[in-house]
Amino acid sequence: MENQNVSKGLRVRRLIRHFSNYWLNDASFLALLLILIFTVFILPVLIEYGHVNMLFVNLVFIFLFFTGIWSSDNRFLIFLTTILFLCQLALRILRFSDLPYEFYLLERIFGVINMSVFIFLNFRLLFRDFEINLYRVIGAINVYLLFAILGAFGFEVIQIVIGSSIEGVDPLSQESKLKIVDSDFSTYIYFSLVSLTTVGYGDIVPVNILSKMLSVFLSTIGILYPAVVIAKLVGSSTQR
Repeated sequence: MENQNVSKGLRVRRLIRHFSNYWLNDASFLALLLILIFTVFILPVLIEYGHVNMLFVNLVFIFLFFTGIWSSDNRFLIFLTTILFLCQLALRILRFSDLPYEFYLLERIFGVINMSVFIFLNFRLLFRDFEINLYRVIGAINVYLLFAILGAFGFEVIQIVIGSSIEGVDPLSQESKLKIVDSDFSTYIYFSLVSLTTVGYGDIVPVNILSKMLSVFLSTIGILYPAVVIAKLVGSSTQR
């Protein structure tokens, strides 16, 4: 019995090591890209037309945060991402439980922090070893899409704190005026992407100074990020 327990423990540790090695490998950029494409471009459509359960939406975000734990071999960063993930998990379980407690603001604040750390980790992976390949280019796209999700969470936090964030042709749901709901993610991610790409259709606009500054911040990132990444990739290629 003792030998069987030791064998099971070794298999679990081996599985964890393989999983960690994969997410530290360049090939993981492709898997993350598929997850982000679904989250940013497909999930909002499913939410808008009511083809997906809100529990599934939260599971998608939980899995996204979970992958952040394996995106570094630094013990402090692993500890930090694990704590952030567990906080996210606990807050979302509270929301879907029968308990009369709901900490949506705290949940979204942890989401912003978690996404910021995830961007930092992927940025570190992007330029490690001065190596340039197709996977690194995919990794650069991943960071860009992560900024879009970060912006969406940011606009949502402003809406919760102030009571207004963005308004326009496609307003937030009437339910969200009384209570913040996940179904508004499609509107937030749309405006975040419009700001990040500096398109500025004008159908939705920020209505207070915080949301205006966040919109400008995303636009600045959208302009500077490609230039910085291209310069860094070219410089890394030259050094290599």
